Amino acid sequence: MRPTLEKLEQIYHRPLFDLIQESRRVFLEFWPKNEVQLCTLLSVKTGGCSEDCGYCAQSAHYNTGLQKERLMTTEEVLPVAERARQNGSTRFCMGAAWKGVRDGDPKFETMLETVREVSKLGMEVCVTLGQLGDIEARKLKEAGLTAYNHNIDTSPEHYKKIVSTHTFKDRLNTIGSVQRAGLSVCCGGIIGMGENETDRLKMLEVLCSLDPEPESVPINCLTPIEGTPLAKTPPIDVFELVRLIATARIVLPKAKIRLSAGRDRLTREAQALCLFAGANSIFYGDKLLTASNPGVDDDRALLESLGLEPQAPYSDQPQPACTL
Repeated sequence: MRPTLEKLEQIYHRPLFDLIQESRRVFLEFWPKNEVQLCTLLSVKTGGCSEDCGYCAQSAHYNTGLQKERLMTTEEVLPVAERARQNGSTRFCMGAAWKGVRDGDPKFETMLETVREVSKLGMEVCVTLGQLGDIEARKLKEAGLTAYNHNIDTSPEHYKKIVSTHTFKDRLNTIGSVQRAGLSVCCGGIIGMGENETDRLKMLEVLCSLDPEPESVPINCLTPIEGTPLAKTPPIDVFELVRLIATARIVLPKAKIRLSAGRDRLTREAQALCLFAGANSIFYGDKLLTASNPGVDDDRALLESLGLEPQAPYSDQPQPACTL
């Protein structure tokens, strides 16, 4: 039975220690090993995006100082993917700053070739390319793609305050195409964009309503970017982040909960608490798409101090999440 908003509120508002105790119990039931999946994220096409997402440095609507770059070639991406694999990453994610892709477009053909070659390295391959339809999703699957990232970001109600160039329904339509192609869905959100706790729980409610539920749920903390509408948004309290991660772990027990953007603003102790509460994946490397990230050496030291090992690729793990 999929959790209602009322049920999510009951879980989320438990005394913090009770909430974490339950999330840890669920975590150990489904993920009993002391493991964290290491993922690497590469921006293969940076800047100049036509969308107006209020948090994004890559939007052409805002003056953030980010230089627009062309789409990387397959030959340019492969050495980066190989280094990521050598450093211990088992999931390689590629992001492109554009509204979407269409079959027959040269840039889409380039991405298909890149996916084919990266998939030969033995890592999971994930891309985020904006909106797509059934044909594009099927071709990505045939090329060897493991998962498609398309975050819903926040609640349906708050979404219209963050972006106006597409709708929440547009996001769900793309997710539907990804699911019909048999790809794993990577879908989560961003907290700290002026939303309230109910918005965050409504976001979780939508994620739990997907069929099948997402295999991967990134939880990002807003990284304020000068020049964007959200540049002055204050950071959230770390215990709000922990509560959301713990709640997500309870209601999405088989998903990888990914501690994503904004991690460089968290202390080692805060990151450890997030991992204890249910996160079991981090983005690994000193840069995300455009934002900074803790260094590889720092992450290795953190995982070693916590007694955590790199997790095996998704293909060796349980199948995508299903409802409780």
